[in-house]
Amino acid sequence: MNDTAHPSTPRLRPFPYLRWSIIALFVGATILNYLARSVLGVAAPVILREQAISSEQYSWITSAFQIGVMFQPAIGYLLDGAGLRIGFTLCVAVWSLITMAHIWAQGWPSFAGLRFALGLAEGSAQPAGQKLVAEWFPARERGLAGGIYNIGASFGAVFAPPLVAWAVLTQSWRLAFLVAGALGLVWCVGWLFWYQTPARHRRLSARERIHIESGQEQRLSAGAKRQRLSKLLRRRDLWGIALPRLLADPVWGMLSFWMPLYLVRVRGFDLTQLAIFAWLPFLAADLGCLFGPAVVAYLQRRGVDLIDARRWAFSLGAVLMTGMAFVGMASNPYVAIALLCLGGFAHQTLSVTVITMASDLFPRDEVATVAGFAGLAANLGVLLFTLVLGRLVDQIGYGPFFPVLGMLDLLGAILLWTLVRKPK
Repeated sequence: MNDTAHPSTPRLRPFPYLRWSIIALFVGATILNYLARSVLGVAAPVILREQAISSEQYSWITSAFQIGVMFQPAIGYLLDGAGLRIGFTLCVAVWSLITMAHIWAQGWPSFAGLRFALGLAEGSAQPAGQKLVAEWFPARERGLAGGIYNIGASFGAVFAPPLVAWAVLTQSWRLAFLVAGALGLVWCVGWLFWYQTPARHRRLSARERIHIESGQEQRLSAGAKRQRLSKLLRRRDLWGIALPRLLADPVWGMLSFWMPLYLVRVRGFDLTQLAIFAWLPFLAADLGCLFGPAVVAYLQRRGVDLIDARRWAFSLGAVLMTGMAFVGMASNPYVAIALLCLGGFAHQTLSVTVITMASDLFPRDEVATVAGFAGLAANLGVLLFTLVLGRLVDQIGYGPFFPVLGMLDLLGAILLWTLVRKPK
């Protein structure tokens, strides 16, 4: 079912700045998306102890999630065909129900099965976000819109530590999964009520429609026929987006899935201290979501081309990420937290920049598919990092992994400059 226009649809009174209200509603989905996936990481010290799950088995659980998320290209292709209103509603409803099903998990195999299914449904968020930005925003606003909806990812991780601490103190870690899933089902009702495409939305004013359409590149308008996937995969621009994401996202995997265990086992934090400090890197990441687009806007005002501006913003984030290399060397745990905050800030500075490039380089009916392939690469990076970390961390500790995380994005910046071509 495509979200196409219907000429007989009655038009209601226009809603001012409708595009920003829609992106705000989508932020709610990304908050819930990352809340649902982050609860396990925060609750891991309690769950692993209660269910006698080893570090290596925990890496299998988190890897199952990454394998599920790697099906993003298929989910993106589905969203490009079905549209966001129905397609994304189904995805959110499914991941919410799977989140709630965690309350029955016993042992690492059941957790792994649930995490695979959760990753499959949650992989819809980034392709949906890029499709939304491509449809509803002119080119000069896409970076900011992308940064705003990516804030939801960080806020979801911010809310997870207090939620888990409250759930454990009130009843058990299972309550946190129940609450996170129920909130997603409530969100679905609001999305069905408010979302439509610009061509179909009855609250869109003529003035805002002109603002959106006049700022979008004609070369990126939807074609009569989408490219075959094989042809899409031969485009250098796709790999120029995907490979830097493969190198960048292990940092996010470290923060989301392994940081709570690191703080408990290496830095001696208890659950209360986790609730106080474990959300700070994600708050810093929120600032990075806004800093990246701000750098791009600053450079554009000084005459730098949009694609070059995004590449420079990514490169700046990569330089800042080198601070992550010193986390394991810090003798003071609060200095380690500060460096993890720098890592979160740097990651979202560069991540939101490269994610947005899908809507700069590809037609609107291919954006979700391309974002899905980039998401596959990103989660493959997390998967490989998680498997190696889970296998070796009990033997060699966390220390050697931080310098690797600090340097990978410099290579990503080189690939971004080498592979991506500016549109003619």
